[in-house]
Amino acid sequence: MTFHKEGWPSLFIVLVFSAIIIFIAKYFFPEFLVAQWFAYVLSCFLIIIILQFFRDPSREFTINEGQIIAPADGKVVVVEETEENEYFKDKRLQVSIFMSPLNVHINRFPISGKVSFFKYHSGKFLAAWEPKSSTDNERTTIVVEHPNGKKVLFRQIAGALARRIVWYCKEGDQAKQCEQMGFIKFGSRVDLFLPLDTKLNVKIGDVVKGSQSVIGSI
Repeated sequence: MTFHKEGWPSLFIVLVFSAIIIFIAKYFFPEFLVAQWFAYVLSCFLIIIILQFFRDPSREFTINEGQIIAPADGKVVVVEETEENEYFKDKRLQVSIFMSPLNVHINRFPISGKVSFFKYHSGKFLAAWEPKSSTDNERTTIVVEHPNGKKVLFRQIAGALARRIVWYCKEGDQAKQCEQMGFIKFGSRVDLFLPLDTKLNVKIGDVVKGSQSVIGSI
């Protein structure tokens, strides 16, 4: 288990804030032990939250060219046939994974191949489980073309608390299945848009792990 690089700025802010409130409690309220204990407890709570949220657990995985691997930890909240209007402009199988603040928020490539499309969209911060979050929220759209010619589109979608989406890829890059491709801070969602002939291994309500769980086969 390590600490993810995206968490260092947040940890620094929390440490500075903790030092300030502890100083205020001890300097201005030296006779009030309750105030000092409150400062200590609050500081510990915030530090633990940051350490937990930005954890980067060690995981072993096996590359499988015929499978689509979960790009994130979380709960499957959508499994349906839908119209994808940004890139494919036709019907696709949509699988959406909701990441709560307790989940690991690293995002990974679901398949290997070439990044044939990338676009960042600024937008709203609706709750990640809202259907419109897929098209209205701040998000990225990434398409990876498998060596067999099939394409998988996935979106990083900001939620009501998530205010920063980070990505590590651009058009033309070679994606490697299960490799880290980004991070979303504080609650979010990832949508997958798959070919209609994909054989799905998941259903609504399933809990999946990034780089570990099989979403389907192509």
